[in-house]
Amino acid sequence: MKIILFVSNLLMGTVLSRFAISKLAGWDISVKAFIEMAQPLGIDPTFFRIFTGIVILTVVLAYLSTAIFTLFETKIESALKIPYRRFAQYSNLLGLLTMTGALLSEFFLRVNPKWMLVYIAAGIIVLSAVNLFLLMKKSK
Repeated sequence: MKIILFVSNLLMGTVLSRFAISKLAGWDISVKAFIEMAQPLGIDPTFFRIFTGIVILTVVLAYLSTAIFTLFETKIESALKIPYRRFAQYSNLLGLLTMTGALLSEFFLRVNPKWMLVYIAAGIIVLSAVNLFLLMKKSK
């Protein structure tokens, strides 16, 4: 089970890091997408893009921290007094909710959803749900 948690959190953090970078660095494709998605909301697209980038960066850091914590669970819990399972549950829940928001944005704020982004978000939702199930099962 540790291997599943480690690999899935590492994979999700790595995949999402590309999206955090594109939003925070202001890549052209990201800027255009947020101009399109901010219009129905009536908000500033730059604020929306940067805010989304910060949220995704937080998720990336949570996933990657969870992956590292998975390797050194007992050492980190004893040294830092951070409850590993609780942290892992929160990070996976945060990722699941963030990707649910991404799916809603794709379907309700874009004229045509980008299907690759839909598949990536759906995959992260599934992996996070599996991780949450494993973590809940492990804590019982």
